[in-house]
Amino acid sequence: MKKHILVIAQYFYPEQFRINDICTEWVKRGYKVTVITGIPNYPQGKYYDGYGLFKKRKETYNGMDIIRIPLIPRGNNAIMLALNYLSFVVSGFFWKAFTKIKADYVFIFEVSPMTQALPGVWYAKKRKIPCYLYVTDLWPENVEIVAGITNKRILGAIGVMVDYIYKRCDRIFTSSESFIQAIVDRGTEREKLEFWPQYAEDYYKPVDKDNANIPEIPNDDIFNIIFAGNIGFAQGLDVLPEAAKILKETNTKVRFNIVGDGRFKETLKSNVEENQVEDYFNFIDKQPATRIPEFMAVSDATLISLSKSKVFSITLPAKTQSCLACGVPVIVSADGEIQDVIIKADAGVCSDAGDAKGLAENIKKLVSMPTEKHRNLAQNAVDYYQKNFDKETLLNRMDKWFSK
Repeated sequence: MKKHILVIAQYFYPEQFRINDICTEWVKRGYKVTVITGIPNYPQGKYYDGYGLFKKRKETYNGMDIIRIPLIPRGNNAIMLALNYLSFVVSGFFWKAFTKIKADYVFIFEVSPMTQALPGVWYAKKRKIPCYLYVTDLWPENVEIVAGITNKRILGAIGVMVDYIYKRCDRIFTSSESFIQAIVDRGTEREKLEFWPQYAEDYYKPVDKDNANIPEIPNDDIFNIIFAGNIGFAQGLDVLPEAAKILKETNTKVRFNIVGDGRFKETLKSNVEENQVEDYFNFIDKQPATRIPEFMAVSDATLISLSKSKVFSITLPAKTQSCLACGVPVIVSADGEIQDVIIKADAGVCSDAGDAKGLAENIKKLVSMPTEKHRNLAQNAVDYYQKNFDKETLLNRMDKWFSK
């Protein structure tokens, strides 16, 4: 009899999150997997084509069953985002009350919002089965920074909810090592916590530049830097136009290739125009994740950027593993744990979040770097990934919990 894992993930295929691959691997390993998720709308803020309240609410993907419960799309303002979070919980409450699904475990994939964990916790309690939580965003800290909520009553209420969730989970996995102490400080037992870093999907690997078909990036003598992913306020990309201005003053030829979509994209474009650095930017529409390694292959470096905040300084963003696995030197414009990883790996250069001058200096350093040193950074990235973020090793560790 196959063990049945019920996955709670507000975002799932065709939205691009690592849980898609984790579930695919579990199916390959012989588990039955059912995913409770929302109607896809991230990051654009509106339902994807072909999906809706009355369309494609159930489907099969890579051998797993997907059930999409109703939710209000994110839109492009704080009120719509709050309604998006709340609607998933309300729908999840009714789903939990009426579902006939009988699972053996619950696995909650928590990227913001933490509220999405509630239906999973309620279902696990009802069925008296183990509940595992994977924390990749820290709440309530993330709400304060990303959503800009400073009302102490609201933050206090969110804190009560978070503690309720932590208390009712049998095991809590974290994507960043630094999260462990932050969760312990909230009163959670250290024994319940385990660092389980994210891995990159198999298609994230070094690609020969000659085999990459990327007409979107010009093949010239300009130093290409790629940023691929969500273009949101949390990513701290407002540092780029300022850094580009400094580079322009010293006549350092660089191109920032910004691949993706998100709520900050139009603001970023406006900032680029205001700083008169349009020549330094190349905006490219969101791409299938499987194409990103080719974009990396034709780039001289990849950028990981985060806004300045306490919570982001203890966050290890998922793209860290993707960048390292592709074997491209990494430019970091962020604080804390991500810097520790890249410095330890000797895979790139680091400056603090929001430090445009430091970022520009690091880019200049890479532009003038000897080819051999540049190759060493690229190889160090791959080596560090294979040693610390190997997919099979991590999934084997998770299997031990499912076999208990």
